[in-house]
Amino acid sequence: MQFGLYAPVPHVTVGAPAIDASVAGAYAPLSEHVSDPAYVLSHDVLLAADAAGFDIVLFAERHLGADMEAWLLAAAIAAQTQNIKSMVAVHPGLWHPVMVAKMAVTLDRIAKGRMCINLVTGWNVEEHRMFGGDILLGSEDRYRRAEEFVHVLRGMWRETPFTYKGRIFDIEAAELRLKPATAPGPEIFTASRSARGLDMVAEVGDWWFLDYDKEASSTDEVMESLRRSIATMDEKAARLGRKVRYALNPFVAFGPSREEAIANARSLLVPSGPDADIRKLESRIGPAMKTGCVGTPDQVRAQVRAMAEMGIEFLLLKFVPTVEAVEEIRRELIAPLR
Repeated sequence: MQFGLYAPVPHVTVGAPAIDASVAGAYAPLSEHVSDPAYVLSHDVLLAADAAGFDIVLFAERHLGADMEAWLLAAAIAAQTQNIKSMVAVHPGLWHPVMVAKMAVTLDRIAKGRMCINLVTGWNVEEHRMFGGDILLGSEDRYRRAEEFVHVLRGMWRETPFTYKGRIFDIEAAELRLKPATAPGPEIFTASRSARGLDMVAEVGDWWFLDYDKEASSTDEVMESLRRSIATMDEKAARLGRKVRYALNPFVAFGPSREEAIANARSLLVPSGPDADIRKLESRIGPAMKTGCVGTPDQVRAQVRAMAEMGIEFLLLKFVPTVEAVEEIRRELIAPLR
């Protein structure tokens, strides 16, 4: 089992005072020789995760927000780590694949082959318009674009010059005079729920962040939903002669009992301040807490083993990002299972 975490940035982080401070001061200049609080938190937590044995860190992307730019943050952190792999989010509607191919190769060579991509197929109309992207409202067009985007990336990494004639992208003798640190190049992680999106995952994804029933009332129901999702994707990928690997995003927290672990987690996650939105918190974290990784260390380890047995190979853990939490996960989860 591989373990990962999110880089602490505003739109995927709850319960972190440094993130709140970063957002509150986003419009103000910084004091001399002082870095943004969000960067300091990312630096400290992610270097601790690197030392603790975490395998991957996801740098989520949000242009229309107080988040730092994901590729720049990933490069700053990757240059200081030794083991952890940097997964950077990218939206085909905001980037051209030839440019992303060059950016990915650059980061891959900085990180000594420790780079992968999180392909994001959702869309935000306001963000796309503001940052110069193309909005494809039809799901067929969006997923077709994502498929072609990956074909171009892999082609650019594989050969020079590279030509591609697709419905969305038309690439004529493009040259990338820098290749990935390792062959065949960075892996592609993605998530999708729609039927057309699952076809896209089966065609071009190396890893799928599994979909499951977010309305499930128990961990047993979540596990059964996960089994169905795996069976569906295995069948779709096999028809194309491919095999997709499986990842999941559980929320993890420990306590002397499951009830106390849940109570402790919720106490950390209670939003505060004038802009607090408990509904947003519940939608972001609530389903992830149903995956069974909140409880005593023995209970959480047993659940992770059960997930591994069904074919899940990577857990991108959600938790309140602190150095202490990283060390607790190393001690109670990563080290015992290794």
